[in-house]
This record gives sequence, C-alpha cells and structure tokens, in this order.
Amino acid sequence: MSSVEVTHLSVKAGSTTLISDVTLDIEPGTWCTIIGPNGAGKTTLVETIAGLRPMASGSVTISGQSIADLNERERARLVSVVAQHPQVPAGMTVRDYVALGRVAFHGVLRAPSAGDERAVDDVLERLSLDRFSHRDVVTLSGGERQRMVLARALAQSTMVMVLDEPTTGLDLRHQMELLELLKKEVNECGLTVVATLHDLTLAGQFADRLVLLDDGAIVLDGPARDVIRSDELGEHYGMRLRVIDVDGSDVIVPVRQGVTPR
Repeated sequence: MSSVEVTHLSVKAGSTTLISDVTLDIEPGTWCTIIGPNGAGKTTLVETIAGLRPMASGSVTISGQSIADLNERERARLVSVVAQHPQVPAGMTVRDYVALGRVAFHGVLRAPSAGDERAVDDVLERLSLDRFSHRDVVTLSGGERQRMVLARALAQSTMVMVLDEPTTGLDLRHQMELLELLKKEVNECGLTVVATLHDLTLAGQFADRLVLLDDGAIVLDGPARDVIRSDELGEHYGMRLRVIDVDGSDVIVPVRQGVTPR
C-alpha cells in the first residue's frame, strides 16, 4: 500500500486554479521533495496533502484513508505537519510544546498517559533536546527552535510527515543538521516525507525522489539525480543551471545571464 496517493487533484482559489490534475503515488519510507519556481503551487500541494486545504476535485489518501473523510484528530494520527512559519507561543516549555504532538491520542481534556510521556521523552532524546526541555521556547536559537518543531511532529508517531520549507531562516550548518535528523528518521524508522525546498542542491542530496511543479502541474517526476541533471529543470526555473559533482554529490550552480559556463 502507498503511504500517500494523490489522484487527479485540483485545487482552486475562487476561479483561479492553483493545482491542476496532479497524480502522485509515494511509497512508504520515501523522501519526496516538491521543487519548482515561486508561484508553482508547492505550498498549496503539500497543504492539501496534509488536509489543510479543500480540494476542487480528485482525492488524497494517507495509508489508504481518504484525507477528506477524516476529522482533525483522525488526520493528526496519520500525517504530521511542519509549517514554513510555525507558531511558537511564549511562556511554554520545550517539553510542553513537543507534548502537543500527543494531543491527538489522549485528547484535550484528558491527561497524557505514561505511554504519551515516554513518547515525548524519546523524541526529546533523539533530537538532543532533553537538556532544553524545561526552557521557555522563546529562549531557543533558530536551529534549536526548528528541531523542537520537528520533535513535536515526530511525537505524533505518524508514518507520514509533510514539511513546507523546513530550513527557512536557518544558516547552512543548522539546515544540514535538521535535514540529517529527518533523513535518519526516513532510513531507520521508515518515515515517509513529503517536503518542499527552494535549495535545489539540498533537495537533490536528501530526497529519494523529486517532483518538479510549475504553474500547478507536474512537469517532471523521478529519482533525485535524474531530475537534477535534466534539461527541463533550468527551463522551468527560467535560467541556466550548471551541475557540478562534489565528492559524489550534485551541486547546482546558477549561471549568470551572458556568461558561458567553463
């Protein structure tokens, strides 16, 4: 069974079509990153997959269940979400914030169980946040805060996670640290990741599969290395791109207009 199945999905805002007839089938334990120029519909697509936007037509199923037929609590047991600009309330400890990921299991009016507490402790340890557990969330650095947001999503214990530009605002080291943590969950726990990333080099290095979206439609879908090295990539970004092999990894370099690559 596919972890995520998107069938002839279309999304509209008024009379404007944002996503047009998108079909995707994502296998368990796969990291699939949606790439494309600004305005391509990347955020709209992943938000719809997560059940945060209504569909005009088509369907989305997570682990065989139609996302449109589920209430918020049921969805939270199937798919976790890391937003591009997550709301982090002041006055809350790191542990309490991460523990919000367990609300889908024990409900708002019931205290967390011993199993819920163990799940939170485990995630805090795995992401090296246990030493920050009693700190106010507003005292964390940008990298620490993003790890905390990822920890909350992991505490939901879902097998599918949707992330919209999870490295926004992070420096290079913290970008790599966050993506390495996520890759470890994919490799060791079989997590299925559906993400968006602007950085094509990072997208190519961490994803198993890349989906190039433009004007709300899929124009290329395949193994990350094939998509990165395709001629269509530069065409849809509207510029020339050069791919350089650095220690076995593809690095994508934009070429200035009027400059001939060496």
